This record gives sequence, structure tokens and C-alpha cells, in this order.
Amino acid sequence: MRITGISTHVVGTPWRNLTYVQVHTDEGITGVGETRMLGHTDALIGYLREAEANHILGSDPFAAEDLVRRMKYGDYGRAGEIVMSGIAVIETACWDIKGKALGVPVWQLLGGKVTDRVKAYANGWYTTERTPEAYHKAAQGVVERGYRALKIDPFGTGHFELDRARTLYAVSLIEAVRDAIGPETELMLEMHGRFSPATAVRLAREMAPFEPAWLEEPVPPENLKALEKVAAKVDIPVATGERIHDRIEFRELFESQAVDIIQPDVGHLGGIWETRKLAATAETHYMLVAPHNVGGSVLTAASLQVGFTSPNFKILEHFNDFADAEIKKVVKGAPEVVDGYFHLSDAPGLGVELDVDAAAEFPQQQARFDLWAEGWEQRKPKDTK
Repeated sequence: MRITGISTHVVGTPWRNLTYVQVHTDEGITGVGETRMLGHTDALIGYLREAEANHILGSDPFAAEDLVRRMKYGDYGRAGEIVMSGIAVIETACWDIKGKALGVPVWQLLGGKVTDRVKAYANGWYTTERTPEAYHKAAQGVVERGYRALKIDPFGTGHFELDRARTLYAVSLIEAVRDAIGPETELMLEMHGRFSPATAVRLAREMAPFEPAWLEEPVPPENLKALEKVAAKVDIPVATGERIHDRIEFRELFESQAVDIIQPDVGHLGGIWETRKLAATAETHYMLVAPHNVGGSVLTAASLQVGFTSPNFKILEHFNDFADAEIKKVVKGAPEVVDGYFHLSDAPGLGVELDVDAAAEFPQQQARFDLWAEGWEQRKPKDTK
């Protein structure tokens, strides 16, 4: 079997463009991969056009390890977010092809299942007025939908510091959310790399009474010493990793023991097998895995293949029940959350298919997501606020 070509399909919303890539073969089997680029969609498509000619055409989709190696190192450049995302969509599609050809789900090819279900947590649910009352109502809706975990960034446009008034307001939002969801639902606290170590530590202590399940990206991701400073002073588990795009670059993070939960993005890290390798290394350091997942249903399905096969897999992020829920229709067999969990599928490959006609109903947009702009949490373009 050989790869005869690829086709790209961008599904657009005001705040995110989802790039789906189909990999076609000479035996008529097509696989699909997905990633979500933030402001770099055209750059990704341009890279894939060159990579198709230089590396992908004629390759054996069963030899994904070799294809990944050639795409990563064959151009003699240091692979960053765009290259690793391009690798991810092709690699994921190759696993899909292999599973379909053999008639088995990808998780079976990764060593078999260790669980029948993966817990989900909701994100994108607080696209509402930024008040305790509105957040209380929205959080109740998440629980009523069956979720047993959710995540929130209550810090507005905070950057390095957060004054006392804005701190108290953030606390009031979290207090309202915790009241709405009760004591048993997990509440993940997102900081989006906003703060200095001192501010992050102070805010973690302010939020401690509401028992966050983790403290995510408390400081910008570039400075590991800053993260170590936070980890040494807080009792809440620390999570990070969505902006690390190469498995090798997690090495110092593991050595520091500064985090409890790593958050690789399957769509940026090079795909399913790269993420599964990373999960195995995390297991040797007694760290949990909770992938970043801001994509659609194909990326969710890919992340679940890692989840069903990794003993240290904690939980999977999910936007698509709350933000741009209508895009789920572009994927047939889209994974659904039932009673707070994704459940094992025996369908071959990833168990999903891209509906090209449905995808065409959501053309690429000039998607924008600025975490430093007022109202970012509503995930709307500026001209419609």
C-alpha cells in the first residue's frame, strides 16, 4: 500500500479553524487526521503542500514511524509547532488507514485497552456574561449534561499581576461555579500562562478553598525555573504542556518534577504514537496525562486512542458540546460524552469519517482568539460583541 496524495479541509469558526487532512492510498483506503492551528492555518497548509512532494507521496502508511522521522528531520530544520502539527495530521491518518486495513481500532494496535472509558471535562461552556450569576447557571448546565468535571479561566485579561479588586472578582466567579457543581465535580483552574510566580502562588492560595483539581499553566511556559518556584509553594497539582510541541522537549520538565499532570496536544506533538511514547515516559515519573484538546471530533478520537491504552491517562478535554457544537456534524461517528465519559469503540481505525460536504458548510475564517482582550472568554469576533 502506498500514499497517492492528501487533501485538506478547513472547518472555520470565528475563534478557531480546524484543519482536517485526508490521506489517500492506492488501495482505496482513506485516513483522516486533524489539528487546530491558532493563526497559522495557511502556514500549515503551505507546509503540507511541500511535505507531500518531499516526503509523503509514495510512502507506506503502515511505516508511520519512518515517515515521521523523515518529516521531522529530513528538511534539516528544527521542527516547531507548524511542522509538528503537519506531522501529527499525517501520522494520525496513517494509523486510521492501518486500523481500517486490518479491521481493528487503533487502540488495539497500540497494545490494547487498559480501560473501557475515559473521563471527559468540559471547556468552552462559559461563553456568557462574566458574572457570578451567569457562570453559576452555565456551570449547572454542564453538570446537567452529565459532565463530572469542567475547566475555567476566571482571571479576565490578567497579565503577570492581578490587583485586589480583580482577584476578589475572580474568586466570586469560582465560588459561584463551585456552588453550582457541588463538591464532587472536578474543577480545573486554568491560568493560561498569565502570571508571575508570586502572583500565581497568591492566586492559588485564594482559590484553595474551592479545591481545584489542578492549576494549569500558572506561568508562561518558556521558563521552567519559574514553574518550579510555583510548584514548590502550592499544594494544588500543577499541569502544563500544551505549548510544548516536541516529545524530547518534555525531558527537562520530567527531570524537574515541577508538574503532576502533562498536557500534550496530539495534534501538535506529532500524532498518536508520539503522544503514547510521551505517556509511557510520564508513567516512569509518576505523572498523569490529560491532553489538551481544542479540536473537533477527529482530534478527540485520536486522543482517545492514547487514553484507552495508557494506564496513567487522567481525563480528556472537550469543547464540542458547548463551543461551536454544530461542527460535530462534519464528522460521522463523532465520540460523544455519556454520563461524563467517552466510552470504548470497536470501530476500525479511529472510528470516525470526515463528511466533506458537511465540512464545506463551514469555510475557513479569519479566526481570532486573543487571551489578552476583554471578552475573550465569549469566543466571538470583535465585530459581533
